[in-house]
Amino acid sequence: MLFKTTVTARCGETDALGHINNTSYFIYMEEARIKFFQYLGFGMDIKDWRFILASTTCDYIAQGYFNDEIEVTAEVAEIGTKSFHLMHRMINRKTGKLIAKGKAVIVYFNFDKQVSEALPELLKSELSRHQPAPE
Repeated sequence: MLFKTTVTARCGETDALGHINNTSYFIYMEEARIKFFQYLGFGMDIKDWRFILASTTCDYIAQGYFNDEIEVTAEVAEIGTKSFHLMHRMINRKTGKLIAKGKAVIVYFNFDKQVSEALPELLKSELSRHQPAPE
């Protein structure tokens, strides 16, 4: 199951060339990740937060502009012992054109002990529901 959310490119997210600045796509991916975690049932109480971002990348495919509505997807690409990978796609809703794609590696983390921990089985089960269907 593919998780989707929509963001609208704000004026402050564009640069002098008039297109969405490269750093803004990381913000869009973060917004999709947080909404995905909420969808899975994780609250936003910082005292109970269990995720840390280990890596994130973005490939820029086409330009986006101010006020474009961007559909941002999150799909679980891989589930490990202590981490999982999310793939993101950013699509211009008006044109249907892919404008960027990215990847995030998220580690299940105990902030009190400052160590990574094994993903709970319930989380693994929920994440597996968001993996692409086998071809």
